[in-house]
Amino acid sequence: MHDLPSEIRDAIAFLRGNLAGLIRFDTEYLPIKVVVAPDGRLAAPVMESMLLSTDCAVYLPAEPQDGEDAVIQLMVSLERFEESGPEGRLADRWRIYHGEPEDVRWATMSIDFCKFASFAFDGEALMQPNPLAAEEAAICRAFNPGREDDLRRVARHVAEIDLEAPRLVGVDPLGFDVRGRFKIARVPAPRVLTDAADAVAGFDDLLAAAE
Repeated sequence: MHDLPSEIRDAIAFLRGNLAGLIRFDTEYLPIKVVVAPDGRLAAPVMESMLLSTDCAVYLPAEPQDGEDAVIQLMVSLERFEESGPEGRLADRWRIYHGEPEDVRWATMSIDFCKFASFAFDGEALMQPNPLAAEEAAICRAFNPGREDDLRRVARHVAEIDLEAPRLVGVDPLGFDVRGRFKIARVPAPRVLTDAADAVAGFDDLLAAAE
């Protein structure tokens, strides 16, 4: 992440902070919630008609209405996966973030093209692997349970969101995902995080600033 151009890093940070929006497939629009896979793809429960479409776009957090809207637009290619298969962990990850899905089919979404602010990027530039993925579960276990008050305080101070029963559900070099009972707060890191120890230290820096 350190070596990425700032425009791409900003787009990735915005994407990771906005996991709910709309999906357009052919001429239909429906709400969708996504998670970011460890390899940078997206994953979500989907309808069969979405899987059959050859023209899909995701808008987070909504379809832009004018040039001033803060929106990321992604042209995506969907690929089905089964919960019982090797990528079934992505369905588990989605549930950790969002709860039980309405749709029972699952898909990964490769990003083909991205438009964000005044920039356009090839999708591969946004699908950056999370270098903390192997340590992510251990980092979350260090916070859950035991640091609910700290998570709540940081989410309120940094993301300006009050969370009930907060739990740390995701960590990447650009920030922390904290899920409450009804919503998710994205807490940007104070710097680009390099490893598990740096992630804990970075969170503690945010906590100190919130006191």
